[in-house]
Amino acid sequence: MQLGMGSAVETLCGQAYGAHRYEMLGVYMQRSFVLLAATGVPLAALYAFSNWILLLLGQSPEIAGAAWVFVLGLIPQIFAYAANFPIQKFLQAQSIVAPSAYISAATLAAHLALSYLVVYRLGLGLLGASLTLSASWWVIVVAQFVYIVTSRRCRLTWTGFSWQAFSGLPEFLRLSVASAVMLCLETWYSQITVLIAGLLKDPEIALDSLAVCMSISGWAFMGSVGFNAAASVRVSNELGAGHAKAASFSVKVVTTVSVVVASAIAAAVLCLRDYISYIFTRGDDVARAVSTMTPLLAVTIVLNGIQPVLSGVAVGCGWQAFVAYVNIACYYGIGIPLGCVLGFHFDLGAMGIWGGMIGGLVVQTLALIWVTFRTDWNKEVEQACMRLNKWEDKKKPLLAED
Repeated sequence: MQLGMGSAVETLCGQAYGAHRYEMLGVYMQRSFVLLAATGVPLAALYAFSNWILLLLGQSPEIAGAAWVFVLGLIPQIFAYAANFPIQKFLQAQSIVAPSAYISAATLAAHLALSYLVVYRLGLGLLGASLTLSASWWVIVVAQFVYIVTSRRCRLTWTGFSWQAFSGLPEFLRLSVASAVMLCLETWYSQITVLIAGLLKDPEIALDSLAVCMSISGWAFMGSVGFNAAASVRVSNELGAGHAKAASFSVKVVTTVSVVVASAIAAAVLCLRDYISYIFTRGDDVARAVSTMTPLLAVTIVLNGIQPVLSGVAVGCGWQAFVAYVNIACYYGIGIPLGCVLGFHFDLGAMGIWGGMIGGLVVQTLALIWVTFRTDWNKEVEQACMRLNKWEDKKKPLLAED
């Protein structure tokens, strides 16, 4: 949820950087952190009372108690997320990516060693594991912030803490909520699909084959996430700079490259369809089920080479609310009902449920293609200029320093 709400800063920082309004990037980053930290408070309360919530949902006291201990240690992570996402988008808007990657890689190595020490040597168990995870996220946040403060590359975009971070929060919240709805609906879609598969006649094979296919799809999707970020940054930068043709050309280039990469991955998966499941399991029944579903998996991978890129374009343009409506209609109005009909009524099992998911994804992708390639980019430039003028609070805040 916090990641979704944070994508509002992705739009504003990218367009402000393209418009050379560098000082506003730091303000937008701080404003996003204030808002995400505020939403973290009710989430922390939810974590704190998760034991009783799980018991009400029918979980056993042992499982509820163990989950509660682990979740308590994740409460600091909520606020680390609230800081990390705005910081990352602040850096990405300036095409500064390598420092975050190096910091994350170094922290991961330290996290593995520290987790082993805390869990097995010190015997702190689940609480130690979750606290270590929270600490690792805070290390990433602090390290990135130190880079921002000390790096000459950020000297124009980070000018220090500002009271402007507390102004314009209602408008920022509206854009953030649309972003949260857009991303949460996508994330929940696959999880709901797994829950539905558990209701099939032979749920074990269905869930195992779906888990394998979703894992492979998730790996391939990571490449699309990179293209998503690239599309968002490039389009928002060009719109902020007033370069309508460059924004349009960027969309075509990044979409083409992403589709080519996704198609190559899909072809490789098809060639290995009879063997790929053995990466995850030795079961021959699961392998046969995965092999049968591989053509659908390949179609999903190709579609995921298009849809995330166009979602990135939408974020770069500030279309989060529109995409949220598209997601509701396509995923929950088409994908899930179609999957239930194919899976249960026509007795197609896991293939039917996955086919329904593809149906929703196809309609969503076609809708995004139609909107994106019919876009008047000159009008989008005007919209970006109006948005920046609106969000650049030129009034002196009441609590500002003298």
